[in-house]
Amino acid sequence: MTPPSTPSSPRSLRTRLVRRVVLPLVFTWSLGVAATIAVSSHFVNGAFDRALLDDAHAVAAQVRVDKGEPALQLSQAELSALLFDQSDLVYFAVFDLTGTRIAGHTGLLPSPDLEGPGYQLEDTDFHGRSIRTATLRRNAQDPFIVVMAQTTRHRQRVFFYLLASSLAAQLPLLLFLVWWLRRTIRGDLRPLADMQTMVERRDANDLSPLPPPLAAAIPTRELFSLGQAINSLLARLAHSLNAQREFTGNVAHELRTPLAGIRAQAEYALGSTEPSVWRTQLEGIARSEARASHQVEQLLALARADEAQAMPALHPLMLDELAREAVLRALPRADALGVDLGATGLEQPVRIMGDPMLIDGVLDNLLDNALRHGHAAQPRITLVLSQIDGDIVLAVSDNGPGLDVSERQAMLMRGARGTHGKALGEGAGLGLAIVSRYAQLLDARFELNDTPGGGLTASLRFRTDGL
Repeated sequence: MTPPSTPSSPRSLRTRLVRRVVLPLVFTWSLGVAATIAVSSHFVNGAFDRALLDDAHAVAAQVRVDKGEPALQLSQAELSALLFDQSDLVYFAVFDLTGTRIAGHTGLLPSPDLEGPGYQLEDTDFHGRSIRTATLRRNAQDPFIVVMAQTTRHRQRVFFYLLASSLAAQLPLLLFLVWWLRRTIRGDLRPLADMQTMVERRDANDLSPLPPPLAAAIPTRELFSLGQAINSLLARLAHSLNAQREFTGNVAHELRTPLAGIRAQAEYALGSTEPSVWRTQLEGIARSEARASHQVEQLLALARADEAQAMPALHPLMLDELAREAVLRALPRADALGVDLGATGLEQPVRIMGDPMLIDGVLDNLLDNALRHGHAAQPRITLVLSQIDGDIVLAVSDNGPGLDVSERQAMLMRGARGTHGKALGEGAGLGLAIVSRYAQLLDARFELNDTPGGGLTASLRFRTDGL
């Protein structure tokens, strides 16, 4: 069986950046070298060709035509001076229009491409040597042709000298640019390595943001944004872990009492042989289980609210329909407790911007809180939908003992129970905290006020400008 192939290690970002910068730079430099070669060749050949053509004109100026026969009027000394060159060999020949050589070197022929007056430059071979020839045709009364030739060693030497001089200046510059780019890229990427080292050395439980000095040392906007993004991620992780730890602690704390009661009631029932005792203890166990289940549901709801960092997407919904359904859900419990549960303002459609799950959570917790704490001689709970100053107000009122003004703000904190709730041993102090958090997510205002005639009114005020 062939073992699975291990993925190759990823390339370094610094190497990738250097390659992406240096390779185009080298390519551009190569194009510059090619342009230098072309320009150098053009000007070197142009200068030597002009000198060769000048020599051809000088020889043509010494040709005399006598009775239709051209003749070269140069002495041997003058001819030697004309053909002298320190680096190359120079050849010449003079022809009439019939192609007969009048003077000059044997074997040197005019260009066959020359037609009519003018001149022609071309490369050819002469006695095994590479030469450059200039064929000049004089359009006089008695025309003739002059061929001037020169070996190409010197012009090639000059060309290579110019090219080498250019490369000698460009190549060190290229090497310097490559070195400088590598050094600059390494320096710009060093904060990434520092950030990596700092994160690797951290303890798994350390979710504090990266220190400001590191963020301030980052030289580029992209790396600075990366540092901010990591800090933001660490903050979200820290918040999530804190919420989990708090949820775990809340569950352990809130379930300790009902579980201890369930265990004590079960042990008491097991120690008795009376069926009536068994029934009484089983009913107590059922009540304790219901209380524990309710507390777990509230803790889960509060944990979900704490996890919601950003505002949820709010959509248009019918608040009257959701309120009617919540009242119907609470009616069986209200009847069992002997509570007069009613609702007003549900006859007309009421539209708000909200989230159905959050609205259900608000309604269920407000009604549950009123049913638990709104004890009175003739308990009465009323859900009211109304419109005040253009805003939609959802209120749940009871005629119970209410809350002191000094207690109301504290009741919005998790785990807080009013004086009456503590005396009755009802609730876990989470219902109003959940409603308060949900109100923030719904962009609504949550208030606790006195009910006219006695009791407590919990209300949420929704703005309608987004509809």
